[in-house]
Amino acid sequence: MTKEELLKKKVSAISLGCDKNRVDLEKILFSLRDYGFEIVAEPEEADIVIVNTCAFILPAKEESINSIIEMERLKERGVIEKILVTGCFPERNMKELVENFPKIDAFVRVRDNEKLPVTIAEFYGISDEKYKKKSGRVLTTTGSYAFLKIADGCNNACSYCAIPRIRGRYISAPMDELVSEAERLVKDGVKEVILVAQDTSRYGEDLYGENKLIELCKKLIKIKGLQWLRLHYLYPEKLTDELLEFISNEEKICNYIDIPLQHIDDDILKSMRRRMGEADTRALIEKIKVNFPNLALRTTFIVGYPGETGKKFKKLCEFIKDAKFDYAGFFPYYREENTASYFMKNQVAGYIKKHRLSKAKKVQESVVKQKVNEMLGEEIDVLVDAFDCATGLYLGHTRKQSPGVDFGVEVDGENIKIGDIVKVKINSFNGSNYGGVKL
Repeated sequence: MTKEELLKKKVSAISLGCDKNRVDLEKILFSLRDYGFEIVAEPEEADIVIVNTCAFILPAKEESINSIIEMERLKERGVIEKILVTGCFPERNMKELVENFPKIDAFVRVRDNEKLPVTIAEFYGISDEKYKKKSGRVLTTTGSYAFLKIADGCNNACSYCAIPRIRGRYISAPMDELVSEAERLVKDGVKEVILVAQDTSRYGEDLYGENKLIELCKKLIKIKGLQWLRLHYLYPEKLTDELLEFISNEEKICNYIDIPLQHIDDDILKSMRRRMGEADTRALIEKIKVNFPNLALRTTFIVGYPGETGKKFKKLCEFIKDAKFDYAGFFPYYREENTASYFMKNQVAGYIKKHRLSKAKKVQESVVKQKVNEMLGEEIDVLVDAFDCATGLYLGHTRKQSPGVDFGVEVDGENIKIGDIVKVKINSFNGSNYGGVKL
């Protein structure tokens, strides 16, 4: 086969897992397109399929396995020719994957992502030593927003988390490279850039010897054409007054704080190896509510962690009622291999975790009802992300809503384009999204 014949092959990808994983895939797709391959949306239309996997917790691994099996079936039917598996699964379970999925052509470690064009060429008997990697992204979002991964890995060593073993220690990306990447995104039409990492609040400490998150943000907000900048995954112990004031007062920074708290009971937090206890956590939330009332708060909690008694869970529910978070995500504890909590005694039974998960969500739902009443009648800016042909409505999000994570806003109106920021009057809530009319 000649290279010209090779480049007639079409490539598709399945993206699983977190937004950080998504960024990795977007860079892979760019390198393949730059090499000369055509990128298509549907695996059934492709010759080569990449399954970009997640292996964080059991449901993520199950979803990855199901996607791999589905692609194997397409290969058996002759619909596709080659399958490559990338992402976190090969980092965590390479040996088991190789043994159980012999039809997969390659399991690719994260460090080898940039070599994928050459790897694929070698499948077809072509050696291309002259290939030089270029930087870029093929966006898998709608284009109004994009994620900017500012670091990889994690140093926090939480007892329930396998990420440090999968991704390694925390490594910040150089600031000039991040600014250049953001500039390219905005040039391509992106209006909102969302900073992501396992822990964005530690950006730069490993690379520059001191925290550089605010400095990075100051450089990013100078980019002409960038409308909004959002920060995800800010750990509570790193939420200094300086950072809170910066987020609250800077016009381009979305007034939105995403802080993973995980629990409120001191014994549980200590066992989880979290760095902030109950008293300091409550004081932080109170400080934000009093001194920075314009900030929306999102958090996540784990229920059913080893040693979580009924009393400790009740304390968590009371905290959720008191704190009145704008958004909260809840996860049952998953006993993951190669984590400290895997070996702990007092594991909570599955049916109890299921019951507590349901109850915690109901507590938050009661908080949401109050928040909804406060939103009705508001006139607010909405960044338009997509158009729903079925309803004839546009779907977007506000500065206080992260796209794909929180509630969105369904917008009724004319002369609207994806990427527009429009003023909307909120008049309804259907349990999943707010509804409103363009003013």
